Amino acid sequence: MAFLTFDVHHNKRQAYVTMGLLLAVMLAFPFFAAQYGNSWVRIIDIALLYIMLALGLNIVVGFAGLLDLGYIAFFAVGAYLTGLFSSPQFAALLESVVNYHPAIGESLVALFGPDIQQNGIHLSVWAIVPLAGLVAALFGALLGAPTLKLRGDYLAIVTLGFGEIIRIFMNNLNDPINFTNGPQGINMIDPIRIFGVSLAGEAGSQSTVYIGSYGMPSVNAYYFLFLFLCIATIFVTSRLQHSRLGRAWVAIREDEIAAKAMGINTRNVKLLAFSMGASFGGVAGAMFGAFQGFVSPESFSLTESIAVLAMVVLGGIGHIPGVVLGGVLLAALPEVLRHVVEPAQMAMFGKVIIEAEVLRQLLYGLALVAIMLVRPAGLWPSPNKEDRPNVANAREEEQEAAAV
Repeated sequence: MAFLTFDVHHNKRQAYVTMGLLLAVMLAFPFFAAQYGNSWVRIIDIALLYIMLALGLNIVVGFAGLLDLGYIAFFAVGAYLTGLFSSPQFAALLESVVNYHPAIGESLVALFGPDIQQNGIHLSVWAIVPLAGLVAALFGALLGAPTLKLRGDYLAIVTLGFGEIIRIFMNNLNDPINFTNGPQGINMIDPIRIFGVSLAGEAGSQSTVYIGSYGMPSVNAYYFLFLFLCIATIFVTSRLQHSRLGRAWVAIREDEIAAKAMGINTRNVKLLAFSMGASFGGVAGAMFGAFQGFVSPESFSLTESIAVLAMVVLGGIGHIPGVVLGGVLLAALPEVLRHVVEPAQMAMFGKVIIEAEVLRQLLYGLALVAIMLVRPAGLWPSPNKEDRPNVANAREEEQEAAAV
């Protein structure tokens, strides 16, 4: 058994070294990329938010095997909650209530005070984040409840409809009571603050965040926050995967009838998958709203849901490292192509033959098709079986060593 113990410890040590090196590279990335402009760091900021989304969707699609094409709706819920409670939009909401229902409006003004009627509510995003997670989880349960008996294509169609319903609501909930400001969206959303320090930079700082005498670009500050949140999300989803609940999700994914026969309450377990996956989407949406400072219905279209689902499928369904890889590639690849398409044409042909946007979408689609043809199980698929050392072989080797 000595060889077996050595092999296990060696694998653990190698994994820790790999994770340490990867973390060091990720921490150093913004300082290296800043030499080529802040836009590259901003691209990775958005990619980290999409990784959080993909990890949440992986709970529903990867662990529980439930196809969800409306996941972006939970992202929208978190973003609009931030917009409503962290901007002047609440003042517009009160004004519309006063105009439409004077008695109710006057009661709300008396309750909240005249200052909120003029400037709106400006809650800290850290108070909104748990609220966004809870509300998104509630919406996830509302989506899951009527779809418990649906599978495959039927489930996909229902979830697609749910996502479109949320987007249409966000687009039209500006009359008679102005909740979302309609197609114009909500702007002037407060930036994220940590211990009183604005991650967008104070007025007149040219988007520079100062911590004492040290200053860094705003996109770098957001990068470290989103990186921390991604690591926390990876840790939580990994613990969920190996928990009793995670095993139940996998059992349902492999054979729902057998899982039910073994005593698993498939109804409650499915609802938990929808709710927990949705809560990660709500938190990511709250971060997105504060980061952008503006939200509108166009940010939550069906194509965004498909893009997040593609991250899970392309990386490797149910495999957390694969989902992270898929999220990085699909979130960053379109933006990288946007920056290199025109310069590459100018270098090769001396002029732009195909418009950057058209060629970018073409190359993006071809890359997806090529990857799925070469790696149909994903770039980093989940292993079919755990990498366990062969105990019988280890014992034979130990006996041979003893004999020698």
